[in-house]
Amino acid sequence: MAEIERESMEYDVVIVGAGPAGLSAAIRLKQLDPDLQVVVLEKGSEVGAHILSGAVLDPSGLTRLIPDWKEKGAPLNVPVREDNFYILGEAGGIRLPNWMMPPLMNNHGNYIVSMGNVCRWMAQQAEALGVEIFPGMSCTELVYGENGEVIGVVAGEFGKNPDGTPGPNYEPGMNLIGKYVMLGEGARGSLSKEVIARYELDANCDVPKFGLGMKELWEVDPAKHNEGEVTHTMGWPLGFGTGGGSFVYHLENNQVYVGYIVDLNYRNPYLYPYMEFQRFKHHPMIAKLLEGGRRVAYGARAVTKGGWQSIPQTAFPGGVLLGCSAGLVNLPRIKGNHNAMHSGIEAAEAAHAAIRAGRAHDRLEEYDRRLREGPVGKDLKIVRNVAPLNGRLGPLGGLTLGGFDMWFQTIFRFSLFGTLKHGKTDAQATEPAAKHKPIDYPKPDGKLSFDRLTNVAYSFTNHDEHQPPHLKLKDPEIPIRVNLPKYDEPAQRYCPAGVYEVVRDGEAPTFVINFQNCVHCKTCDIKDPSQNIVWTCPQGGDGPNYPNM
Repeated sequence: MAEIERESMEYDVVIVGAGPAGLSAAIRLKQLDPDLQVVVLEKGSEVGAHILSGAVLDPSGLTRLIPDWKEKGAPLNVPVREDNFYILGEAGGIRLPNWMMPPLMNNHGNYIVSMGNVCRWMAQQAEALGVEIFPGMSCTELVYGENGEVIGVVAGEFGKNPDGTPGPNYEPGMNLIGKYVMLGEGARGSLSKEVIARYELDANCDVPKFGLGMKELWEVDPAKHNEGEVTHTMGWPLGFGTGGGSFVYHLENNQVYVGYIVDLNYRNPYLYPYMEFQRFKHHPMIAKLLEGGRRVAYGARAVTKGGWQSIPQTAFPGGVLLGCSAGLVNLPRIKGNHNAMHSGIEAAEAAHAAIRAGRAHDRLEEYDRRLREGPVGKDLKIVRNVAPLNGRLGPLGGLTLGGFDMWFQTIFRFSLFGTLKHGKTDAQATEPAAKHKPIDYPKPDGKLSFDRLTNVAYSFTNHDEHQPPHLKLKDPEIPIRVNLPKYDEPAQRYCPAGVYEVVRDGEAPTFVINFQNCVHCKTCDIKDPSQNIVWTCPQGGDGPNYPNM
């Protein structure tokens, strides 16, 4: 096919993703120099549409960026007033006293927020400074210069036929060219994957690790609501052989976030993360809270959990990785938004200095150094052994030794363990089905628990069915020829949106991809044991439309 001719627009900095990292970078750039031309490109239909996070926000990054955020009306309305941690059994639980938890686990001074709403507010602040923000603009390709450096992105391509050829209403999109390109796509971003592979940014780091986070927004009986309460649990229903746990956050207006994270390094291919979440809500403690309430919204997203040792080189020729594209979540704190904001600030300051010095399209090495030596590095280094200990010993052993390690580092400033390795990728951790037994999950009751397709409707997901499927198979035969006999094709279960099916209504089973259901969580790209599924960006504006999430 002939090379597509596209118009170009030039900026000083092009930012992919209107999340907390990308918006922080944009705001800081305009604070430093109002004359800089900055554009933010967001694939969601609006800013916040694709933002899914717990979230209890550590405001340190926001305070650094906009010190008077409270006076400017930032939607941080619910300070944490009560902090609980439980180890659950099937019928009850044991609360761990707060004094046992390392100081960094204390949520005093943090806020229960909708990160979607925080990002919507941040976008208003950015636009007031002159940042151009274009929602509904997927960035589908990187643009490279003569020396192999990144010089821009292709955005706004619409109207392809299902086979990938231009349709009758085809729009080729534009080349957005910048002196620097910042990728803030979130966990397992498609362009971020490309630059990590192209420039071997992961050559000197450990493997990336992930969890699958699933979340529902509920309206509950006012008598059961406790604004400002934060509760985390581990144990039932996953048990102590598989990493993961829950969060229950009481925000304003009698609303509660109920969520569950399943670490994707699980071995049993029969494990069904979504049904573990649904089963969790039937625990007596959670059922009591939710009974008489109603589910308002649902979503799912991969969460980075590799931490300090899994951070790749974050600067590449012509750009940088921001936030979860670099894997900056603090696993035991279940927080990454503050680090995303810090990364955006560091990137903006490094890019501004380079542009002022007359440089463009080079490596912003100063950004990578400041990321590791500044607030982000300090936040992540102290918890670096929690995920590897969880992987070796299970969550209970990881909690015990990981907690000891964090306390020890708090007092003595070094770790007895050094820096532990993660070992296998999450895909490699999957064992053959022959080593395990199928798990019998209770049928959802439609009151506390729901089937996947019903819940996906509450993510308000929409994809144009006439575009090329954005979920690609490297080899179309692998799901049935390899994954089905060896692993009982786990894509049927690990996807929290029911995208993948093995249909047996003919002589031979077939693998069906219902890409219209996709909530952009990226789990398939991470967990497929054959690494045969590649998540790519659909056309702009498609995907979930999360409200107040």
